[in-house]
Amino acid sequence: MITKGTNPTHPHSITDLCDEGARLYASALSAGRIARVEVEPAPCLVEFALLHPDPDDANWLRPVPPSIALSQQLQPIEREIQDRRRLSVDLADTFEPFLTISAQKPAMTHAITVLEGFSRINAALDVAIAESRVEVLTVQPGGGRPENALSQALERSKPLIERGISVRTLYQHTVRHSQSTFAYVDQMAGAKVEIRTLEELIERLIICDETVAFIPARDDRQVALELRHPGLVKYLIKVFEQLWQRATPLLEEVPYESTPDGISGVQRSIAKLLVEGHVDEAIARRLGMNVRTCRAHIAKLAVSLGSGSRAQLGFLIAQSGILDQDH
Repeated sequence: MITKGTNPTHPHSITDLCDEGARLYASALSAGRIARVEVEPAPCLVEFALLHPDPDDANWLRPVPPSIALSQQLQPIEREIQDRRRLSVDLADTFEPFLTISAQKPAMTHAITVLEGFSRINAALDVAIAESRVEVLTVQPGGGRPENALSQALERSKPLIERGISVRTLYQHTVRHSQSTFAYVDQMAGAKVEIRTLEELIERLIICDETVAFIPARDDRQVALELRHPGLVKYLIKVFEQLWQRATPLLEEVPYESTPDGISGVQRSIAKLLVEGHVDEAIARRLGMNVRTCRAHIAKLAVSLGSGSRAQLGFLIAQSGILDQDH
């Protein structure tokens, strides 16, 4: 369409006509013509067919009346609208026999819908968030969020904030070392947004009102489940609320203290998972840290307990009583 055309050396659309172009077009309309040389600073006037060559003198250009220029610009838009209307009618005709069959059956609620691919997952999320009226709950396991992920979260949260809908989010303690997370919180200042953190979280979870919940169905998060069964959604809300009660507000200090042996709360969490038989990669994933950091904590734990091997470390953890301490 002409309205979207641009000149590489003079880039703008006709709806954003430059000041020089507007001035020269108005001058040409007033005088009935304009010297070609005068138009050189605004090639957009010829590109958008607002001026055309004077048939009597090649050194001059004549203005196209604005009513004609407007009509020329509107024609392709109106054709596109007509095409869309025809498509709407064709779609309605295609689905009409299926709607008739469906109308003869009792209303069905899709309790579980499988969503494959990020684009379909995000589209379903956008619809659910747009329909939210009271509160959105989210669980976001892992460490500090990348800036692009936080930007997407901010973009998705804007309509909620504008509608006064509250948002509660659970992260893991490791986000407390992420400056981008605190920058995100600053941008949310004044909104009905609360963030708390826990040492360990369940998988990703998003709940909109008491209507719909989203959970991952595969580790690579390329497949998700959209849950609309009232019982399932209420159960997941209870799970969230239990985690929320145990969590610490982001701007408050995590309450646990080190043991007399200097073993931190993070290391106690790692020790528990070691005793349960988890490998380093699984422990790091569950605690929202990278594997290198996890192994550094394991090394400190081994030094604190005087362990010389991985097998001995598990035995010493069990004997030390550190897992019996609250944190």
